[in-house]
Amino acid sequence: MREKYREELRRTILDAAREAFAEHGFENVSMRMLAERIGCSHGALYLHFRDKREIFDAIVEESFEQFTAALRSSKARSGDPVRWVRRAARAYVEFGLENPHAYEFAFVLRRPPGSPTQPHSAYGLMRALIKRCIDEKRFRAMDVDVASQALWSAVHGITALLIARPDFPWAGRDAVIRRVIDSAIGGLLRRPSS
Repeated sequence: MREKYREELRRTILDAAREAFAEHGFENVSMRMLAERIGCSHGALYLHFRDKREIFDAIVEESFEQFTAALRSSKARSGDPVRWVRRAARAYVEFGLENPHAYEFAFVLRRPPGSPTQPHSAYGLMRALIKRCIDEKRFRAMDVDVASQALWSAVHGITALLIARPDFPWAGRDAVIRRVIDSAIGGLLRRPSS
């Protein structure tokens, strides 16, 4: 019973902090403000987290876990690896549109100083797919990280724009998403020799 209460309080803290950080930014949120939002003592927060940076990092980590699960679910077991890359890119955009707050924590909000900066497993999944395309000579011979980061930049760009500007008169949201993904992948494809 006590463990269940601790886990519920931890969840409440994270949910309140997610909302507060998104609304006010990291610098403008204090532990005291979070305690007031959830109606607990200031000290109760410290039973779960050392400081607000640790709370922020936990939210980022949760966001990446959700994102990685979405990418994993898009992965086919066999078949054309270029098609897998296309599906993963589309899953990336759809995750962002369906989970804008999680996406913002994973990719948009500025991290507080001292936060981890190493690539997450989602990047590893995309990198492995792109490496396979290069190894199987479906993509041009190039540095796998350059190719992975170029594709990531393209899909991040359209995702962030669609989240930030949902009321912009898009020329068909799905058509624009498809064009961005097709252009990014098209720039990596190996051209048949003539």
